[in-house]
Amino acid sequence: MRTLKLTDETKSSIQELLKKRSPSSYGKYESTVREILDNVKTNGDAALFEYTRKFDKADLNPDTIRVTDEEIEEAYRQVDPALLDVIRKAIVNIRAFHENELQKSWFITRPDGMILGQRVTPLHRAGVYVPGGKAAYPSSVLMNVIPARVAGVDEIIMCTPCNAQGKVYPTTLVAAHEAGVDTIYKAGGAQAIAAMAFGTASVPKVDKITGPGNIFVALAKKAVFGFVGIDSVAGPSEVQVLADETADAHYVAADLLSQAEHDQLASAILVTTSEELAHAVSDEIDGYLKTLSRADIIRASLGNYGCILIAPDMDAAIGMVNDIASEHLEIVTADPWNTMTKIRNAGAIFLGEYSSEPLGDYMAGPNHVLPTNGTARFFSALSVEDFLKKSSIISCSRQALKKMHTDIETFAEAEGLTAHANAVRVRFETSEGQVEDE
Repeated sequence: MRTLKLTDETKSSIQELLKKRSPSSYGKYESTVREILDNVKTNGDAALFEYTRKFDKADLNPDTIRVTDEEIEEAYRQVDPALLDVIRKAIVNIRAFHENELQKSWFITRPDGMILGQRVTPLHRAGVYVPGGKAAYPSSVLMNVIPARVAGVDEIIMCTPCNAQGKVYPTTLVAAHEAGVDTIYKAGGAQAIAAMAFGTASVPKVDKITGPGNIFVALAKKAVFGFVGIDSVAGPSEVQVLADETADAHYVAADLLSQAEHDQLASAILVTTSEELAHAVSDEIDGYLKTLSRADIIRASLGNYGCILIAPDMDAAIGMVNDIASEHLEIVTADPWNTMTKIRNAGAIFLGEYSSEPLGDYMAGPNHVLPTNGTARFFSALSVEDFLKKSSIISCSRQALKKMHTDIETFAEAEGLTAHANAVRVRFETSEGQVEDE
């Protein structure tokens, strides 16, 4: 694994390199995505089924696009009972964590009769997208569905592609049923995003779409934002490890590889103050690659977007970590809790040598749908809040409005909005058109 000294030059080059992984850098696909979206928006089911035949080689119709109870029962027979038990354990942990995120409506009252507040209500219908290409990810099903269910969303639908025989991964179906999805549709790609965003005769329009996907899915979500809400425009997976001389090279190398195996665009970066650790981690990676099943993908990922950066001191290392703003950040230092207080930008932070990133992917409870490509500077993990709306509540008495109506009129007139001012003034005019005395 390439090892570099952390300088202003290497810092800049690494940041520029990582930007190339962003969905925003793949504009050449946008016209294709736009064509798919427009076709589904205009032609509904006909376009959706056309693209399903073209891309998934499956011939579906309004009667077969929904996953049936019988198909779910068949999936349960195909899933290993041990995996089902693990899925159920994960659900308990994920639900328990997200229940702490629930928010309540609130109101305050003032002696003059003014009542102010905020009403919190769940979305009516949420749509979850689940990939179905090279692998099945039941953990992503749980992470997207459970927060919506905890929030109290009335209806949760899921779109996921099927194979040529019209079958969906059994683990995907079982995870969706266990998590509480109401209806599952056999639809994938940008066409599935379009169906959920605009609605068709078979697939209902949703209020928000969440879930990962390939570049076409990511660009489709970006394009339909505004018609519906979205969680984020997710990019490839990434991890940073911030370590000092106390870190175990064997563990650090294993954790870097756990993200590099996702795909060739994944990024794994070690930032350390220890040159000795840097070389030890590089050697450990060479050893692991002799035994791991996805070694070819890992080599490509590390060659494209992986590196070890040797920082002159911990302050410089922390500065680099904050600038990259990684999806996952592991802190393996002598005092990780103290180091953590200096971190401003990270999707999820894992503290100590036993808090390996896969713990967050599967069992700990916090959501693994996280901001990527530096967006942790202003985005957060998927949460219950993503499935809630907040409405401001204002109830004003005559007494309260009388105290402030001249201030409101002054403000409105300063902005040239005389009708705004008049809407308040008329409430205090006498029959002769005079304003009441204060």
